[in-house]
Amino acid sequence: MEHADHKSQLTRLRRIEGQVRGVANMVEEGKYCVNILHQLKAIRSSLKGLETQILESHINHCVHKAINSSDKKKSEKMVEEIVDLIKKTSKL
Repeated sequence: MEHADHKSQLTRLRRIEGQVRGVANMVEEGKYCVNILHQLKAIRSSLKGLETQILESHINHCVHKAINSSDKKKSEKMVEEIVDLIKKTSKL
């Protein structure tokens, strides 16, 4: 299912992709390890922000729509998916 948010999410992913290429260049050039680590932290932060944005969008659109629909199985499936996702991410 496509959302209006996908365009901005794709933009953020491309920015993160550029950050990763930048770190690869830093490694190839033998840059100072601490500087590389700072950039890796920035990438993790960017990914976490994107993950949060996508999760919020999913809950606000897909899950909300499924819960408000008359399709009980679809609603239960969406809730189960979110619960499974939370279980998986809490193990990290």
